[in-house]
Amino acid sequence: IIPLETFHVSKNLKRLYKRGHFELRINGDFEGTMRGCAAREDTWISEDIIASYCKLNEMGYGFSFETWREGQLVGGLYGVAIGKVFFGESMFHKETDASKIALVFLVEFLKENDFRLLDTQYINDHLLQFGAKEVPNEEYEEMLAQALE
Repeated sequence: IIPLETFHVSKNLKRLYKRGHFELRINGDFEGTMRGCAAREDTWISEDIIASYCKLNEMGYGFSFETWREGQLVGGLYGVAIGKVFFGESMFHKETDASKIALVFLVEFLKENDFRLLDTQYINDHLLQFGAKEVPNEEYEEMLAQALE
């Protein structure tokens, strides 16, 4: 998870975010964001997965947080929102820091809308810099139950 209250953004990234280097959109191109995430050698994001998540998007559960520049989708992430939980699925970038800016945009949105939990589903070095941490199953289940109330 990334605890929303302790989400960490470097000074350089904060500056870039505030400068408006990227145009930020929610669900501007949900399928395009998924395809950006799938465009790597080794991916779990199949055509069936894309179709299923696009259906979740149509139903109001799937969301993409996107970074655009000069009319082009250059980064983003997608996931599923249920109750006050956002389950992040995958992210991509075509320009430096584009996915990081999308994550900052997501967290701002989650805070503004009183979300309680950002589940990243796994931890890597990229997410650690923002304060991602593992929590024991019992603690996670408690957090999840509260966020779904």
